[in-house]
Amino acid sequence: MASEIHMTGPMCLIENTNGRLMVNPEALKILSAITQPVVVVAIVGLYRTGKSYLMNKLAGKKKGFSLGSTVQSHTKGIWMWCVPHPKKPGHVLVLLDTEGLGDVEKGDNQNDSWIFALAILLSSTFVYNSMGTINQQAMDQLHYVTELTHRIRSKSSPDENENEDSADFVSFFPDFVWTLRDFSLDLEADGQPITADEYLTYSLKLKKGTSEKDKTFNLPRLCIRKFFPKKKCFVFDRPVHCKKLAQLEKLHDEELDPEFVQQVADFCSYIFSNSKTKTLSGGIKVNGPRLESLVLTYVNAISSGDLPCMENAVLALAQIENSAAVQKAVAHYEQQMGQKVQLPTETLQELLDLHRDSEREAIEVFIRSSFKDVDHLFQKELAAQLEKKRDDFCKQNQEASSDRCSALLQDIFSPLEEEVKMGIYSKPGGYRLFIQKLQDLKKKYYEEPRKGIQAEEILQTYLKSKESMTDAILQTDQTLTEKEKEIEVERVKAESAQASTKMLQEIQRKNEQMMEQKERSYQEHLKQLTEKMERDRAQLLKEQERTLALKLQEQERLLKEGFQTESRKMQNEIQDLQKKMRQRRTCTIS
Repeated sequence: MASEIHMTGPMCLIENTNGRLMVNPEALKILSAITQPVVVVAIVGLYRTGKSYLMNKLAGKKKGFSLGSTVQSHTKGIWMWCVPHPKKPGHVLVLLDTEGLGDVEKGDNQNDSWIFALAILLSSTFVYNSMGTINQQAMDQLHYVTELTHRIRSKSSPDENENEDSADFVSFFPDFVWTLRDFSLDLEADGQPITADEYLTYSLKLKKGTSEKDKTFNLPRLCIRKFFPKKKCFVFDRPVHCKKLAQLEKLHDEELDPEFVQQVADFCSYIFSNSKTKTLSGGIKVNGPRLESLVLTYVNAISSGDLPCMENAVLALAQIENSAAVQKAVAHYEQQMGQKVQLPTETLQELLDLHRDSEREAIEVFIRSSFKDVDHLFQKELAAQLEKKRDDFCKQNQEASSDRCSALLQDIFSPLEEEVKMGIYSKPGGYRLFIQKLQDLKKKYYEEPRKGIQAEEILQTYLKSKESMTDAILQTDQTLTEKEKEIEVERVKAESAQASTKMLQEIQRKNEQMMEQKERSYQEHLKQLTEKMERDRAQLLKEQERTLALKLQEQERLLKEGFQTESRKMQNEIQDLQKKMRQRRTCTIS
Protein backbone atom coordinates (compact mmCIF):
# COMPACT_ATOMS: atom_id res chain seq x y z
CA MET A 1 0.00 0.00 0.00
CA ALA A 2 1.06 3.59 -0.59
CA SER A 3 1.07 4.17 3.17
CA GLU A 4 3.78 1.52 3.45
CA ILE A 5 6.25 3.58 1.39
CA HIS A 6 8.73 4.82 3.97
CA MET A 7 11.54 6.33 1.92
CA THR A 8 12.79 9.18 4.06
CA GLY A 9 15.09 10.24 1.24
CA PRO A 10 16.22 9.32 -2.25
CA MET A 11 18.31 6.28 -3.11
CA CYS A 12 20.52 5.58 -6.10
CA LEU A 13 18.61 3.41 -8.58
CA ILE A 14 21.14 3.21 -11.40
CA GLU A 15 24.77 3.77 -10.45
CA ASN A 16 27.21 5.35 -12.86
CA THR A 17 30.69 4.21 -11.88
CA ASN A 18 33.57 4.87 -14.24
CA GLY A 19 31.18 5.16 -17.15
CA ARG A 20 29.47 1.85 -16.39
CA LEU A 21 25.78 1.70 -15.48
CA MET A 22 24.76 -0.75 -12.74
CA VAL A 23 21.45 -1.31 -10.98
CA ASN A 24 21.32 -0.94 -7.18
CA PRO A 25 19.70 -4.11 -5.69
CA GLU A 26 18.49 -2.22 -2.60
CA ALA A 27 16.51 0.19 -4.76
CA LEU A 28 14.99 -2.73 -6.66
CA LYS A 29 13.78 -4.22 -3.36
CA ILE A 30 11.87 -1.01 -2.70
CA LEU A 31 10.25 -1.14 -6.14
CA SER A 32 9.36 -4.82 -5.79
CA ALA A 33 7.27 -4.01 -2.71
CA ILE A 34 5.13 -1.36 -4.46
CA THR A 35 1.93 -3.04 -5.64
CA GLN A 36 0.14 0.16 -6.71
CA PRO A 37 0.40 1.80 -10.14
CA VAL A 38 3.28 4.25 -10.37
CA VAL A 39 3.49 7.76 -11.82
CA VAL A 40 7.11 8.21 -12.85
CA VAL A 41 8.54 11.72 -13.23
CA ALA A 42 12.13 12.01 -14.46
CA ILE A 43 14.13 15.21 -14.76
CA VAL A 44 17.11 15.71 -17.06
CA GLY A 45 19.27 18.73 -17.85
CA LEU A 46 22.72 20.23 -17.71
CA TYR A 47 24.51 19.97 -14.37
CA ARG A 48 24.09 22.87 -11.94
CA THR A 49 20.72 23.97 -13.33
CA GLY A 50 18.62 23.28 -10.22
CA LYS A 51 16.96 20.01 -11.23
CA SER A 52 17.16 18.55 -7.73
CA TYR A 53 15.40 21.54 -6.15
CA LEU A 54 12.28 20.92 -8.26
CA MET A 55 12.32 17.20 -7.47
CA ASN A 56 12.53 17.91 -3.74
CA LYS A 57 9.50 20.16 -4.10
CA LEU A 58 7.60 17.34 -5.86
CA ALA A 59 8.53 15.07 -2.93
CA GLY A 60 7.10 17.67 -0.57
CA LYS A 61 10.47 18.17 1.13
CA LYS A 62 13.06 20.92 1.36
CA LYS A 63 15.92 18.45 1.42
CA GLY A 64 16.49 15.14 -0.23
CA PHE A 65 18.02 15.12 -3.66
CA SER A 66 21.44 16.72 -3.40
CA LEU A 67 21.44 20.30 -4.68
CA GLY A 68 25.15 20.99 -4.59
CA SER A 69 26.52 24.49 -4.58
CA THR A 70 29.63 24.30 -6.72
CA VAL A 71 30.50 23.66 -10.33
CA GLN A 72 30.95 20.00 -9.42
CA SER A 73 28.02 17.76 -10.34
CA HIS A 74 26.51 16.08 -7.26
CA THR A 75 24.02 13.57 -8.64
CA LYS A 76 25.64 10.53 -10.28
CA GLY A 77 23.58 8.03 -12.22
CA ILE A 78 19.82 8.07 -11.60
CA TRP A 79 18.43 8.55 -8.10
CA MET A 80 14.94 7.48 -7.02
CA TRP A 81 12.51 8.70 -4.40
CA CYS A 82 9.15 6.93 -4.00
CA VAL A 83 6.44 8.82 -2.14
CA PRO A 84 2.65 8.44 -1.83
CA HIS A 85 1.00 10.38 -4.63
CA PRO A 86 -0.47 13.55 -3.10
CA LYS A 87 -3.49 13.71 -5.45
CA LYS A 88 -4.04 10.14 -6.68
CA PRO A 89 -5.01 7.74 -3.89
CA GLY A 90 -3.72 4.24 -4.48
CA HIS A 91 -0.82 5.48 -6.61
CA VAL A 92 2.87 6.00 -5.88
CA LEU A 93 4.86 8.94 -7.23
CA VAL A 94 8.32 7.80 -8.33
CA LEU A 95 10.75 10.69 -8.78
CA LEU A 96 13.90 10.12 -10.82
CA ASP A 97 16.69 12.69 -10.59
CA THR A 98 19.49 12.24 -13.11
CA GLU A 99 23.11 13.28 -13.09
CA GLY A 100 23.80 16.54 -14.87
CA LEU A 101 24.43 16.33 -18.58
CA GLY A 102 27.62 17.85 -19.92
CA ASP A 103 29.61 17.34 -16.72
CA VAL A 104 33.22 18.28 -17.55
CA GLU A 105 34.49 15.60 -15.15
CA LYS A 106 33.05 12.78 -17.26
CA GLY A 107 34.44 13.83 -20.59
CA ASP A 108 32.26 11.17 -22.26
CA ASN A 109 29.11 12.25 -24.05
CA GLN A 110 28.08 8.62 -24.60
CA ASN A 111 27.19 8.25 -20.95
CA ASP A 112 24.94 11.31 -21.04
CA SER A 113 23.07 9.88 -24.02
CA TRP A 114 22.24 6.68 -22.13
CA ILE A 115 21.09 8.60 -19.04
CA PHE A 116 18.85 10.71 -21.29
CA ALA A 117 17.44 7.60 -23.03
CA LEU A 118 16.81 5.74 -19.75
CA ALA A 119 14.98 8.74 -18.29
CA ILE A 120 12.64 8.71 -21.30
CA LEU A 121 12.11 4.94 -21.24
CA LEU A 122 11.30 4.79 -17.52
CA SER A 123 9.15 7.89 -17.07
CA SER A 124 5.56 8.85 -17.79
CA THR A 125 6.49 12.55 -17.56
CA PHE A 126 9.90 13.71 -18.78
CA VAL A 127 11.09 17.09 -17.49
CA TYR A 128 13.90 18.83 -19.35
CA ASN A 129 15.45 21.54 -17.22
CA SER A 130 17.60 24.33 -18.65
CA MET A 131 18.78 27.84 -17.84
CA GLY A 132 17.58 31.00 -19.51
CA THR A 133 15.64 31.12 -22.77
CA ILE A 134 15.02 28.65 -25.58
CA ASN A 135 17.68 29.78 -28.02
CA GLN A 136 19.92 27.89 -30.42
CA GLN A 137 22.39 27.14 -27.66
CA ALA A 138 19.61 25.53 -25.63
CA MET A 139 18.59 23.50 -28.67
CA ASP A 140 22.19 22.46 -29.31
CA GLN A 141 22.43 21.26 -25.72
CA LEU A 142 19.33 19.16 -26.34
CA HIS A 143 21.05 17.24 -29.14
CA TYR A 144 20.35 14.01 -27.21
CA VAL A 145 16.80 14.04 -28.54
CA THR A 146 18.11 13.77 -32.10
CA GLU A 147 19.96 10.57 -31.15
CA LEU A 148 16.97 8.76 -29.70
CA THR A 149 16.31 6.60 -32.77
CA HIS A 150 19.93 5.45 -32.50
CA ARG A 151 19.63 4.77 -28.76
CA ILE A 152 16.19 3.18 -28.48
CA ARG A 153 14.35 0.56 -30.47
CA SER A 154 10.60 0.14 -30.30
CA LYS A 155 10.62 -3.33 -31.88
CA SER A 156 13.03 -6.24 -31.70
CA SER A 157 12.73 -6.74 -35.48
CA PRO A 158 12.19 -3.24 -36.92
CA ASP A 159 10.88 -2.54 -40.37
CA GLU A 160 13.27 -1.07 -42.89
CA ASN A 161 11.84 2.42 -42.52
CA GLU A 162 11.10 2.35 -38.79
CA ASN A 163 13.65 5.09 -38.04
CA GLU A 164 11.55 7.46 -40.11
CA ASP A 165 8.30 6.45 -38.43
CA SER A 166 7.82 8.01 -35.01
CA ALA A 167 4.43 6.32 -34.43
CA ASP A 168 5.88 3.50 -32.35
CA PHE A 169 7.93 5.93 -30.27
CA VAL A 170 5.01 8.26 -29.67
CA SER A 171 2.94 5.36 -28.34
CA PHE A 172 5.25 4.84 -25.36
CA PHE A 173 7.22 8.08 -24.98
CA PRO A 174 6.38 10.21 -21.92
CA ASP A 175 4.81 13.64 -21.88
CA PHE A 176 7.39 16.41 -22.28
CA VAL A 177 7.78 19.33 -19.86
CA TRP A 178 10.44 22.00 -20.46
CA THR A 179 11.35 24.02 -17.38
CA LEU A 180 13.26 27.25 -17.99
CA ARG A 181 15.17 28.51 -14.95
CA ASP A 182 16.27 32.12 -14.31
CA PHE A 183 14.05 33.20 -17.19
CA SER A 184 14.47 36.95 -17.72
CA LEU A 185 12.53 37.72 -20.93
CA ASP A 186 9.04 39.14 -21.13
CA LEU A 187 6.63 36.53 -22.49
CA GLU A 188 5.33 38.34 -25.56
CA ALA A 189 5.38 38.04 -29.34
CA ASP A 190 4.62 40.84 -31.79
CA GLY A 191 3.87 43.06 -28.86
CA GLN A 192 1.22 40.70 -27.48
CA PRO A 193 1.55 38.69 -24.25
CA ILE A 194 1.86 34.94 -24.72
CA THR A 195 1.84 31.95 -22.39
CA ALA A 196 4.85 29.78 -21.64
CA ASP A 197 3.29 27.02 -23.79
CA GLU A 198 2.89 29.43 -26.70
CA TYR A 199 6.50 30.49 -26.21
CA LEU A 200 7.57 26.83 -26.50
CA THR A 201 5.48 26.36 -29.65
CA TYR A 202 6.97 29.53 -31.12
CA SER A 203 10.50 28.36 -30.25
CA LEU A 204 9.90 25.02 -32.00
CA LYS A 205 9.03 26.61 -35.34
CA LEU A 206 11.13 25.35 -38.23
CA LYS A 207 13.24 27.36 -40.65
CA LYS A 208 12.50 27.20 -44.34
CA GLY A 209 15.54 26.20 -46.29
CA THR A 210 17.62 23.19 -47.23
CA SER A 211 21.12 24.28 -46.21
CA GLU A 212 23.07 22.32 -43.61
CA LYS A 213 22.60 25.22 -41.22
CA ASP A 214 18.83 25.05 -41.70
CA LYS A 215 18.84 21.28 -41.20
CA THR A 216 20.90 21.63 -38.02
CA PHE A 217 18.47 24.28 -36.78
CA ASN A 218 15.38 22.20 -37.58
CA LEU A 219 16.48 18.70 -36.49
CA PRO A 220 16.11 18.97 -32.68
CA ARG A 221 12.90 20.97 -33.06
CA LEU A 222 11.45 18.44 -35.46
CA CYS A 223 12.38 15.55 -33.16
CA ILE A 224 10.71 17.20 -30.16
CA ARG A 225 7.58 17.87 -32.21
CA LYS A 226 7.42 14.32 -33.54
CA PHE A 227 8.39 12.33 -30.46
CA PHE A 228 6.57 14.41 -27.85
CA PRO A 229 3.13 15.45 -29.15
CA LYS A 230 2.07 16.50 -25.64
CA LYS A 231 4.33 19.37 -24.50
CA LYS A 232 4.25 21.81 -21.63
CA CYS A 233 6.51 24.71 -20.64
CA PHE A 234 7.16 26.46 -17.34
CA VAL A 235 9.33 29.53 -16.77
CA PHE A 236 10.88 30.40 -13.42
CA ASP A 237 12.30 33.70 -12.21
CA ARG A 238 15.58 33.68 -10.33
CA PRO A 239 14.61 32.57 -6.78
CA VAL A 240 17.09 34.77 -4.86
CA HIS A 241 20.21 36.81 -5.38
CA CYS A 242 22.96 34.62 -6.81
CA LYS A 243 24.98 34.83 -3.59
CA LYS A 244 22.19 33.08 -1.70
CA LEU A 245 21.66 30.27 -4.22
CA ALA A 246 24.07 28.04 -2.30
CA GLN A 247 21.66 28.12 0.67
CA LEU A 248 18.49 27.63 -1.41
CA GLU A 249 17.35 24.48 0.39
CA LYS A 250 17.68 26.25 3.76
CA LEU A 251 15.64 29.30 2.81
CA HIS A 252 11.94 29.61 3.63
CA ASP A 253 9.44 30.51 0.94
CA GLU A 254 9.03 34.03 2.34
CA GLU A 255 12.74 34.59 1.74
CA LEU A 256 12.38 33.70 -1.97
CA ASP A 257 11.03 35.76 -4.83
CA PRO A 258 7.20 35.53 -4.60
CA GLU A 259 6.91 34.99 -8.37
CA PHE A 260 9.31 32.07 -8.16
CA VAL A 261 7.40 30.51 -5.27
CA GLN A 262 4.14 30.71 -7.24
CA GLN A 263 5.79 29.34 -10.37
CA VAL A 264 7.11 26.33 -8.46
CA ALA A 265 3.66 25.78 -6.94
CA ASP A 266 2.08 25.90 -10.41
CA PHE A 267 4.65 23.42 -11.72
CA CYS A 268 4.05 20.98 -8.86
CA SER A 269 0.28 21.28 -9.20
CA TYR A 270 0.49 20.53 -12.92
CA ILE A 271 2.71 17.46 -12.37
CA PHE A 272 0.46 16.13 -9.61
CA SER A 273 -2.73 16.62 -11.63
CA ASN A 274 -1.61 15.80 -15.17
CA SER A 275 1.22 13.26 -14.97
CA LYS A 276 -0.17 9.92 -16.04
CA THR A 277 0.36 6.48 -14.64
CA LYS A 278 3.29 4.82 -16.39
CA THR A 279 1.60 2.67 -19.05
CA LEU A 280 2.96 0.17 -21.55
CA SER A 281 1.61 -0.72 -24.97
CA GLY A 282 -1.80 -2.34 -24.65
CA GLY A 283 -2.85 -0.19 -21.70
CA ILE A 284 -0.73 -2.16 -19.20
CA LYS A 285 -0.35 -0.06 -16.05
CA VAL A 286 3.09 -0.26 -14.46
CA ASN A 287 3.51 -0.97 -10.74
CA GLY A 288 6.69 -1.32 -8.69
CA PRO A 289 7.69 -4.85 -9.80
CA ARG A 290 7.00 -3.99 -13.43
CA LEU A 291 9.15 -0.85 -13.18
CA GLU A 292 11.83 -3.00 -11.54
CA SER A 293 11.74 -5.37 -14.54
CA LEU A 294 11.98 -2.47 -17.01
CA VAL A 295 15.01 -1.03 -15.19
CA LEU A 296 16.81 -4.37 -15.24
CA THR A 297 16.01 -5.11 -18.87
CA TYR A 298 17.11 -1.70 -20.17
CA VAL A 299 20.30 -1.46 -18.11
CA ASN A 300 21.29 -5.04 -18.97
CA ALA A 301 20.80 -4.29 -22.66
CA ILE A 302 23.01 -1.20 -22.47
CA SER A 303 25.66 -3.05 -20.44
CA SER A 304 25.79 -5.85 -23.01
CA GLY A 305 26.23 -3.41 -25.88
CA ASP A 306 22.67 -3.68 -27.22
CA LEU A 307 20.08 -0.97 -27.72
CA PRO A 308 17.32 -0.95 -25.09
CA CYS A 309 14.21 -2.23 -26.84
CA MET A 310 10.69 -1.46 -25.64
CA GLU A 311 9.21 -4.60 -27.16
CA ASN A 312 11.86 -6.83 -25.58
CA ALA A 313 11.34 -5.15 -22.21
CA VAL A 314 7.60 -5.78 -22.37
CA LEU A 315 8.13 -9.40 -23.44
CA ALA A 316 10.64 -9.96 -20.62
CA LEU A 317 8.12 -8.50 -18.19
CA ALA A 318 5.38 -10.65 -19.70
CA GLN A 319 7.48 -13.80 -19.18
CA ILE A 320 7.77 -13.03 -15.47
CA GLU A 321 4.18 -11.97 -14.93
CA ASN A 322 2.54 -14.62 -17.11
CA SER A 323 4.45 -17.35 -15.30
CA ALA A 324 3.24 -15.89 -12.00
CA ALA A 325 -0.29 -15.60 -13.45
CA VAL A 326 -0.31 -19.32 -14.23
CA GLN A 327 0.71 -20.18 -10.67
CA LYS A 328 -1.84 -17.71 -9.27
CA ALA A 329 -4.60 -19.27 -11.39
CA VAL A 330 -3.62 -22.82 -10.41
CA ALA A 331 -3.53 -21.82 -6.72
CA HIS A 332 -7.03 -20.33 -7.08
CA TYR A 333 -8.25 -23.54 -8.72
CA GLU A 334 -6.79 -25.66 -5.92
CA GLN A 335 -8.32 -23.39 -3.27
CA GLN A 336 -11.77 -23.52 -4.86
CA MET A 337 -11.70 -27.27 -5.37
CA GLY A 338 -10.43 -27.76 -1.82
CA GLN A 339 -13.40 -25.77 -0.49
CA LYS A 340 -16.09 -27.24 -2.75
CA VAL A 341 -15.16 -30.88 -3.26
CA GLN A 342 -16.01 -33.54 -0.71
CA LEU A 343 -14.53 -36.86 -1.81
CA PRO A 344 -15.84 -39.20 -2.89
CA THR A 345 -18.48 -37.51 -5.08
CA GLU A 346 -21.59 -39.48 -5.80
CA THR A 347 -21.04 -39.28 -9.56
CA LEU A 348 -18.22 -38.33 -11.92
CA GLN A 349 -20.39 -35.56 -13.35
CA GLU A 350 -20.66 -33.96 -9.92
CA LEU A 351 -16.86 -33.72 -9.76
CA LEU A 352 -16.57 -32.48 -13.35
CA ASP A 353 -19.16 -29.75 -12.72
CA LEU A 354 -17.15 -28.51 -9.73
CA HIS A 355 -13.99 -28.68 -11.86
CA ARG A 356 -15.63 -26.67 -14.64
CA ASP A 357 -16.70 -23.88 -12.27
CA SER A 358 -13.27 -23.72 -10.63
CA GLU A 359 -11.52 -23.89 -13.98
CA ARG A 360 -13.57 -20.98 -15.34
CA GLU A 361 -12.64 -18.85 -12.32
CA ALA A 362 -8.97 -19.87 -12.67
CA ILE A 363 -8.93 -18.82 -16.33
CA GLU A 364 -10.46 -15.48 -15.33
CA VAL A 365 -7.69 -15.01 -12.73
CA PHE A 366 -5.08 -15.75 -15.39
CA ILE A 367 -6.65 -13.44 -17.97
CA ARG A 368 -6.74 -10.57 -15.47
CA SER A 369 -3.11 -11.05 -14.46
CA SER A 370 -1.51 -11.87 -17.82
CA PHE A 371 -0.58 -9.84 -20.88
CA LYS A 372 1.36 -10.23 -24.12
CA ASP A 373 0.98 -14.00 -24.00
CA VAL A 374 2.64 -14.57 -27.37
CA ASP A 375 1.16 -17.63 -29.16
CA HIS A 376 -0.87 -18.21 -25.96
CA LEU A 377 1.95 -20.35 -24.56
CA PHE A 378 1.18 -19.55 -20.94
CA GLN A 379 -2.56 -20.12 -21.34
CA LYS A 380 -1.75 -23.49 -22.92
CA GLU A 381 0.49 -24.21 -19.95
CA LEU A 382 -2.38 -23.29 -17.63
CA ALA A 383 -4.74 -25.56 -19.56
CA ALA A 384 -2.27 -28.45 -19.25
CA GLN A 385 -1.80 -27.88 -15.52
CA LEU A 386 -5.56 -27.64 -14.90
CA GLU A 387 -6.13 -30.82 -16.90
CA LYS A 388 -3.53 -32.60 -14.77
CA LYS A 389 -5.14 -31.24 -11.60
CA ARG A 390 -8.51 -32.47 -12.82
CA ASP A 391 -7.08 -35.93 -13.52
CA ASP A 392 -5.47 -35.93 -10.06
CA PHE A 393 -8.83 -35.11 -8.47
CA CYS A 394 -10.48 -37.86 -10.53
CA LYS A 395 -7.86 -40.33 -9.32
CA GLN A 396 -8.27 -39.19 -5.71
CA ASN A 397 -12.02 -39.45 -6.13
CA GLN A 398 -11.69 -42.98 -7.43
CA GLU A 399 -9.37 -44.00 -4.60
CA ALA A 400 -11.61 -42.37 -1.98
CA SER A 401 -14.62 -44.21 -3.40
CA SER A 402 -12.73 -47.52 -3.46
CA ASP A 403 -11.60 -47.08 0.15
CA ARG A 404 -15.09 -46.10 1.27
CA CYS A 405 -16.76 -49.00 -0.52
CA SER A 406 -14.20 -51.55 0.67
CA ALA A 407 -14.73 -50.40 4.24
CA LEU A 408 -18.51 -50.66 3.82
CA LEU A 409 -18.29 -54.16 2.37
CA GLN A 410 -16.13 -55.21 5.29
CA ASP A 411 -18.65 -53.85 7.80
CA ILE A 412 -21.74 -55.17 6.02
CA PHE A 413 -20.61 -58.57 4.72
CA SER A 414 -18.13 -59.73 7.37
CA PRO A 415 -20.92 -61.10 9.64
CA LEU A 416 -22.20 -63.18 6.69
CA GLU A 417 -18.74 -64.56 6.07
CA GLU A 418 -18.47 -65.54 9.75
CA GLU A 419 -21.82 -67.35 9.54
CA VAL A 420 -20.58 -69.27 6.49
CA LYS A 421 -17.45 -70.29 8.38
CA MET A 422 -19.64 -71.48 11.29
CA GLY A 423 -21.57 -73.72 8.85
CA ILE A 424 -24.92 -72.03 9.39
CA TYR A 425 -25.75 -72.36 5.67
CA SER A 426 -24.33 -75.89 5.24
CA LYS A 427 -27.70 -77.59 5.72
CA PRO A 428 -30.79 -78.45 3.70
CA GLY A 429 -32.36 -75.19 2.50
CA GLY A 430 -29.22 -73.28 3.47
CA TYR A 431 -28.54 -71.99 -0.04
CA ARG A 432 -31.88 -70.14 -0.29
CA LEU A 433 -31.29 -68.66 3.18
CA PHE A 434 -27.79 -67.58 2.07
CA ILE A 435 -29.07 -65.96 -1.15
CA GLN A 436 -31.81 -64.13 0.73
CA LYS A 437 -29.28 -62.83 3.28
CA LEU A 438 -26.95 -61.83 0.43
CA GLN A 439 -29.73 -59.84 -1.25
CA ASP A 440 -30.61 -58.12 2.02
CA LEU A 441 -26.99 -57.11 2.57
CA LYS A 442 -26.62 -55.85 -1.03
CA LYS A 443 -29.71 -53.72 -0.48
CA LYS A 444 -28.17 -52.35 2.71
CA TYR A 445 -24.96 -51.58 0.83
CA TYR A 446 -26.84 -49.74 -1.93
CA GLU A 447 -28.67 -47.65 0.66
CA GLU A 448 -25.43 -46.31 2.15
CA PRO A 449 -24.77 -42.70 0.99
CA ARG A 450 -21.65 -41.23 -0.70
CA LYS A 451 -20.11 -44.44 -1.88
CA GLY A 452 -18.88 -42.71 -5.01
CA ILE A 453 -18.18 -43.80 -8.54
CA GLN A 454 -16.58 -47.16 -7.62
CA ALA A 455 -19.63 -48.46 -5.76
CA GLU A 456 -20.77 -51.01 -8.34
CA GLU A 457 -17.32 -52.11 -9.45
CA ILE A 458 -16.08 -52.74 -5.89
CA LEU A 459 -19.27 -54.65 -5.07
CA GLN A 460 -19.04 -56.84 -8.16
CA THR A 461 -15.36 -57.49 -7.57
CA TYR A 462 -16.19 -58.59 -4.02
CA LEU A 463 -19.07 -60.86 -5.12
CA LYS A 464 -16.89 -62.44 -7.80
CA SER A 465 -14.24 -63.19 -5.20
CA LYS A 466 -16.90 -65.06 -3.18
CA GLU A 467 -18.32 -67.13 -6.05
CA SER A 468 -16.50 -70.29 -4.87
CA MET A 469 -18.07 -69.88 -1.42
CA THR A 470 -21.53 -69.42 -2.93
CA ASP A 471 -21.04 -72.46 -5.21
CA ALA A 472 -19.94 -74.64 -2.26
CA ILE A 473 -23.10 -73.76 -0.34
CA LEU A 474 -25.17 -74.51 -3.44
CA GLN A 475 -23.60 -77.91 -4.00
CA THR A 476 -24.04 -79.01 -0.36
CA ASP A 477 -27.73 -78.09 -0.22
CA GLN A 478 -29.44 -81.53 -0.35
CA THR A 479 -32.94 -80.09 -0.79
CA LEU A 480 -32.13 -78.95 -4.35
CA THR A 481 -32.21 -81.35 -7.31
CA GLU A 482 -29.31 -81.42 -9.74
CA LYS A 483 -31.49 -79.68 -12.30
CA GLU A 484 -32.26 -76.87 -9.88
CA LYS A 485 -28.58 -76.53 -9.10
CA GLU A 486 -27.74 -76.26 -12.81
CA ILE A 487 -30.43 -73.61 -13.28
CA GLU A 488 -29.07 -71.64 -10.28
CA VAL A 489 -25.51 -71.80 -11.62
CA GLU A 490 -26.72 -70.40 -14.94
CA ARG A 491 -28.65 -67.68 -13.14
CA VAL A 492 -25.57 -66.62 -11.19
CA LYS A 493 -23.53 -66.59 -14.40
CA ALA A 494 -26.14 -64.48 -16.19
CA GLU A 495 -26.31 -62.09 -13.24
CA SER A 496 -22.52 -61.77 -13.26
CA ALA A 497 -22.45 -61.18 -17.04
CA GLN A 498 -25.16 -58.56 -16.70
CA ALA A 499 -23.17 -56.79 -13.98
CA SER A 500 -20.02 -56.88 -16.18
CA THR A 501 -21.95 -55.36 -19.09
CA LYS A 502 -23.31 -52.68 -16.80
CA MET A 503 -19.78 -51.88 -15.59
CA LEU A 504 -18.48 -51.61 -19.17
CA GLN A 505 -21.32 -49.25 -20.02
CA GLU A 506 -20.50 -47.19 -16.94
CA ILE A 507 -16.83 -46.99 -17.96
CA GLN A 508 -17.83 -45.91 -21.47
CA ARG A 509 -20.15 -43.27 -20.02
CA LYS A 510 -17.34 -41.94 -17.80
CA ASN A 511 -15.01 -41.75 -20.79
CA GLU A 512 -17.65 -39.82 -22.73
CA GLN A 513 -18.09 -37.45 -19.80
CA MET A 514 -14.33 -36.86 -19.68
CA MET A 515 -14.21 -36.14 -23.43
CA GLU A 516 -17.15 -33.75 -23.12
CA GLN A 517 -15.37 -32.00 -20.24
CA LYS A 518 -12.19 -31.63 -22.30
CA GLU A 519 -14.18 -30.02 -25.09
CA ARG A 520 -15.93 -27.69 -22.64
CA SER A 521 -12.56 -26.74 -21.14
CA TYR A 522 -11.19 -25.95 -24.58
CA GLN A 523 -14.24 -23.83 -25.41
CA GLU A 524 -13.97 -21.96 -22.09
CA HIS A 525 -10.28 -21.18 -22.70
CA LEU A 526 -11.10 -20.08 -26.26
CA LYS A 527 -14.04 -17.93 -25.15
CA GLN A 528 -12.07 -16.02 -22.52
CA LEU A 529 -9.04 -15.74 -24.80
CA THR A 530 -11.19 -14.32 -27.60
CA GLU A 531 -12.74 -11.77 -25.25
CA LYS A 532 -9.29 -10.70 -24.00
CA MET A 533 -7.91 -10.40 -27.53
CA GLU A 534 -10.87 -8.25 -28.50
CA ARG A 535 -10.24 -5.99 -25.50
CA ASP A 536 -6.53 -5.80 -26.33
CA ARG A 537 -7.29 -5.02 -29.96
CA ALA A 538 -9.71 -2.27 -28.94
CA GLN A 539 -7.11 -0.83 -26.55
CA LEU A 540 -4.41 -0.83 -29.23
CA LEU A 541 -6.75 0.80 -31.72
CA LYS A 542 -7.54 3.46 -29.12
CA GLU A 543 -3.80 4.14 -28.68
CA GLN A 544 -3.29 4.27 -32.44
CA GLU A 545 -6.24 6.64 -32.87
CA ARG A 546 -4.68 8.95 -30.27
CA THR A 547 -1.33 8.80 -32.10
CA LEU A 548 -3.07 9.40 -35.43
CA ALA A 549 -4.86 12.49 -34.08
CA LEU A 550 -1.56 13.91 -32.80
CA LYS A 551 0.17 13.25 -36.12
CA LEU A 552 -2.66 14.91 -38.05
CA GLN A 553 -2.32 17.97 -35.82
CA GLU A 554 1.44 18.07 -36.43
CA GLN A 555 0.95 17.68 -40.18
CA GLU A 556 -1.52 20.57 -40.15
CA ARG A 557 1.01 22.73 -38.32
CA LEU A 558 3.74 21.82 -40.82
CA LEU A 559 1.46 22.76 -43.71
CA LYS A 560 0.60 26.08 -42.11
CA GLU A 561 4.28 26.80 -41.64
CA GLY A 562 4.88 25.94 -45.29
CA PHE A 563 7.09 22.85 -44.81
CA GLN A 564 5.85 20.72 -47.69
CA THR A 565 8.64 18.11 -47.54
CA GLU A 566 8.23 17.43 -43.83
CA SER A 567 4.47 17.43 -44.29
CA ARG A 568 4.75 14.74 -46.97
CA LYS A 569 6.95 12.64 -44.68
CA MET A 570 4.36 13.00 -41.96
CA GLN A 571 1.63 12.06 -44.45
CA ASN A 572 3.49 8.83 -45.25
CA GLU A 573 3.65 8.00 -41.55
CA ILE A 574 -0.06 8.75 -41.22
CA GLN A 575 -0.89 6.48 -44.16
CA ASP A 576 1.22 3.65 -42.72
CA LEU A 577 -0.51 4.01 -39.38
CA GLN A 578 -3.95 4.09 -41.01
CA LYS A 579 -3.07 0.92 -42.93
CA LYS A 580 -2.11 -0.85 -39.69
CA MET A 581 -5.34 0.29 -38.09
CA ARG A 582 -7.43 -1.02 -41.01
CA GLN A 583 -5.68 -4.37 -40.80
CA ARG A 584 -6.27 -4.57 -37.08
CA ARG A 585 -9.96 -3.69 -37.48
CA THR A 586 -10.53 -6.36 -40.13
CA CYS A 587 -8.36 -9.13 -38.68
CA THR A 588 -10.12 -12.16 -37.23
CA ILE A 589 -9.08 -14.14 -34.23
CA SER A 590 -8.02 -17.66 -35.16
